[in-house]
Amino acid sequence: MKIGVLGGTFDPIHNAHLLLAEQAREQLGLKKVLFIPAGDPWRKAFRRVIPAKHRLAMTQLAVKDEPGFLVDDCEIKRDGPTYTADTLRDLHKRHARDDLYLLLGEDALADLPFWRDPETIAEEAHIVVAPRGGVVLPELPFDADRIVRIKMPYLEISSTDIRARAKAGLSLRYLVPDAVAAYIKEHKLYC
Repeated sequence: MKIGVLGGTFDPIHNAHLLLAEQAREQLGLKKVLFIPAGDPWRKAFRRVIPAKHRLAMTQLAVKDEPGFLVDDCEIKRDGPTYTADTLRDLHKRHARDDLYLLLGEDALADLPFWRDPETIAEEAHIVVAPRGGVVLPELPFDADRIVRIKMPYLEISSTDIRARAKAGLSLRYLVPDAVAAYIKEHKLYC
């Protein structure tokens, strides 16, 4: 079985994340896509991240009506910083007979050489990349044959912008699923 893996801080999850998952599922024939909110996102240590329980709840709300989109809280249950290489090793143990496909935007692929143990990431999963405008890719520490490129309409949506809009009291409609927007408002997450 082919399983997609879409990890992230999801602070908050937004429609571009969902579109990436859907395009990868459709183009690669993925049986399911696991959304994995980061527990302690080490790459975000420079800024405040809302508590994992809220990011998990928003992710669950975002995918609740989509069969084949599942939320896995394995990183949230793990103590300390969470690393993609460790998560993929754990997933590979649980899904030993399946092929894992790590879903990334091109911007994340450009950052991948700076992640912990990128070679292991490429060994444990196929790297699926969606285009992102204006990204210059560095030399990658693994063979390019591990990369699968998919087509995806470019949506310039960022969690940073969504947090700023929420803080300013602006609409989040069409940027995040309605249930996520309602959750953000109800819990006053970015005020």
